[in-house]
Amino acid sequence: MENTERKKDDLKNKKKWRGSVGGLVDAPIDKVWAVVSRSCRLQDWMPMVERCTDLGGEEGVPGYVRLVSGFMFPQEDGDRSWIKERLLAINPSSYSYVYQMEASNVGLDGSINSLKLADYGEDSTLVDWSFEIDPVEGASEDYTIDYLAFLYKSCIKRIVGAIETSDGNSK
Repeated sequence: MENTERKKDDLKNKKKWRGSVGGLVDAPIDKVWAVVSRSCRLQDWMPMVERCTDLGGEEGVPGYVRLVSGFMFPQEDGDRSWIKERLLAINPSSYSYVYQMEASNVGLDGSINSLKLADYGEDSTLVDWSFEIDPVEGASEDYTIDYLAFLYKSCIKRIVGAIETSDGNSK
């Protein structure tokens, strides 16, 4: 038992694993923000998310807590993964927010995820997603960073479809 606790302390004292991914979305920044800033829209642009449930606070206000579930991270038992996240900061005028993973069944508790949009002109938006996580025991840093980058890149690619769906529904 002592050895297990020592390993956990050793992992916490290591530097954080960091990564980022970016991509262009062919849509104006306000339309992109309208999709990515609302928890009720997560399933529209996060292909692996099935459900997002409000747990506390007010959406769009720091302190807001949500539970995201789906197949983001494969589980050995084939069950869905879940992540409880808290909104740490949001700034609609700079099109950015920061969430912290507070609890999960995927081993990423304490991870910080930041999303920032930038107007790229010609009705295009640059999406920049960065993350930092505590080292995960038994996992490869490179593999973990690459997998998260792959997940977030797949999300960025689906934003246009979510915008088109919402535009179609509003007509």
